[in-house]
Amino acid sequence: MQPSRLIILSVLLLSVFLRAQNEEGKRKGPGPEDLPTSSLISKPGPSFVVSQAEIQKQTKVIVYGDQRFTDPSNTKVTNPKVRRLLVQKIAEEHPDAILMNGDVPYSGDVVDDYNVFKTETELWRNDHLRVYPALGNHEFHGDPQKALEHWWNAFPQMRGRRWYSVQLGKDIYTIALDSGTSLKKGSDQLNWLNAQLTKLPRSTRFVFISLHHPPVADFQTRINVSHNPRPNEIELRDDLEELAPRLKAKIILSSGHIHNYERFSRSGVIYLVSGGGAASPVSVERTPEDLYQDNRFPNYHFVEFVLNGDSLMGKMYRLADADAETPTWEVKDTFEVQVK
Repeated sequence: MQPSRLIILSVLLLSVFLRAQNEEGKRKGPGPEDLPTSSLISKPGPSFVVSQAEIQKQTKVIVYGDQRFTDPSNTKVTNPKVRRLLVQKIAEEHPDAILMNGDVPYSGDVVDDYNVFKTETELWRNDHLRVYPALGNHEFHGDPQKALEHWWNAFPQMRGRRWYSVQLGKDIYTIALDSGTSLKKGSDQLNWLNAQLTKLPRSTRFVFISLHHPPVADFQTRINVSHNPRPNEIELRDDLEELAPRLKAKIILSSGHIHNYERFSRSGVIYLVSGGGAASPVSVERTPEDLYQDNRFPNYHFVEFVLNGDSLMGKMYRLADADAETPTWEVKDTFEVQVK
């Protein structure tokens, strides 16, 4: 590498580190990573099981994140109109599972934010849709233990857990992780994850992993550099890419935190950034590795997967114009994930 490029890269990495340190300095009291994890429910095998008879023959899974449910009068940090449009469109798709990859509320310490979530997603409950959330950094706003209690109250089936798995019929297995705590070697969470992946049901062909902070993303040099992949998730990425070739199932990992859409394929693992759930949008500088190169903005969206024989068909549904009186949805990215 040329000395000038090395210097630029070093300065960028230093700026990311200093910004992270500055954010840490603003925090009052412990963070989510300081909460004990040894007493959490972390058993082998699926945490929840949905039988094949309960789902569609062509199983449908939707992933998206960064909704920031909060007072509808708050239009600065999230777009309430878009939030509701996404909920309605997802309900119309009748998925077998909705994987929400973090930042469901704007502030996890505000109980009313979860009440807004409950009110605005009434359509989902009326249709008996299955919702599987992952914890994001906004879920831990304020006192992390109190905020976690609010999350457990909103999703009582998750009580005692910060990570969990769902066997969705015979072909699909989903895993929700908590990137607010350690995913490094030797951690309770990574040990559990590796046990899950190495002891999957024999019929499993596809594994969805959802978490908030991205292990793979377009590396930013000017915009939103504080949201570049962190060491915690990079270590998870390395672990997955070492393990993936030995698995019979294909891994699709969906993250958020970056309020946009990105797609990558590395070492047999599909990585998505799906943070278009209505939070204030952020543009990205797209690297050549990003398999999605459309620069139209903003990308309010969700990603739908449909099991079709030996493959999963992926589609990114984008809201064409957030200001239009009549909403129009367009499929802006399509891709196929083949069974191994």
